[in-house]
Formats: sequence, C-alpha cells, structure tokens
Amino acid sequence: MAFSTHLEFIVKQVDGAIACTVMGFDGIPIETHQAPALADTANDLELANAWVEYANVLSTLKTAAETLKTGAVSEISVNTDKVLTLIRMVSPEFFIVLGLKPDGNYGKGRYVMRITAPKVKAEL
Repeated sequence: MAFSTHLEFIVKQVDGAIACTVMGFDGIPIETHQAPALADTANDLELANAWVEYANVLSTLKTAAETLKTGAVSEISVNTDKVLTLIRMVSPEFFIVLGLKPDGNYGKGRYVMRITAPKVKAEL
C-alpha cells in the first residue's frame, strides 16, 4: 500500500478534510491527497506553504520538549479562522499533517490520524 492510499483514507473518513500530507522536517512533502471537491480551498489557503512553516514550529517544539525532558511530541494542532491543522508524528523525521475546514470533525481527524500513523510509518 502506498502513502497516497493512507492519505486518501484519512481525507475520506474525516468530515471537512481539505488535504492530508506526509512531510519531512525539511518541509518537502512526500505525498499529498486533496479532497477533490475542496481542491480550490486548499490552493486558496496555500496549505503547502503553511505546512512548511508549521514544520519549523514542530521542530522547535520537539527541541523544547527534549530540553525540558517532558517526552516526545506526538501531536500538535494549529487552529485558525480559516483552517484547522492537525499534525501527528510518524517517526523522528516525518509527520502527517491534515487540514480541515473550521467546522470539520476535529476529534475524528485526531483519531483517524492516530490509527493511520503506524501504517504510514511501516511504509517509510
């Protein structure tokens, strides 16, 4: 099974999902799946650019957690007026990021990403 199948699964399972990506901390997306009906929304919001910046934030949070000895970061969210962004660590080098409409199903997004992350990790 390829990354695209896992990402498509996430987008189809979560109401309000705009797009989902597997990305490395270098900001380069490995694979992306956009909800076909919301492709214009993803482009208008420039999610790819936002997610590169969020990769930098996640990297800083990882370092802070290590310094403070609070354990590894497993998940973060960035919630703005136009998009809810969920980020789930897959490995020390890679993560999954999901963009949702503001009224999207945040809880289900977290759940589906949590159960899909090990499958994506196995593909790495």
